[in-house]
Amino acid sequence: MTEQDWKEKLTPEEYYILREKGTERPFSGTYNDFFEKGHYVCAACGNKLFESTTKYNSSCGWPSFDQAIEGSVKYTKDTSHGMIRVEVTCAKCDGHLGHVFDDGPKDTTGTRYCMNSVSLKFVPEN
Repeated sequence: MTEQDWKEKLTPEEYYILREKGTERPFSGTYNDFFEKGHYVCAACGNKLFESTTKYNSSCGWPSFDQAIEGSVKYTKDTSHGMIRVEVTCAKCDGHLGHVFDDGPKDTTGTRYCMNSVSLKFVPEN
């Protein structure tokens, strides 16, 4: 899709975060304190990204997961904002989802996928 197509498909906030690599304010997202059973997909293209069983409360202000569905995301070195981080994007549409860190739960993967709620849509378990 062209950037114009994305602008027409997405809300202004979704476009800012998914296409311009923005970030929602901490503790403001729909899924920060949301723990229903189901899975999460990319808000732009519907690619299945995370199972609800991998979501946990990290108290960081954004939805956190300890594992992505294999092959669903891509990782890119991000040196913006004067730090080195790993950006997480949708493997299907390249939409910006958030960043991944190595400070997650030690009893599972040790990984924290710090995602923007705006980049996600929840699909309830049937």
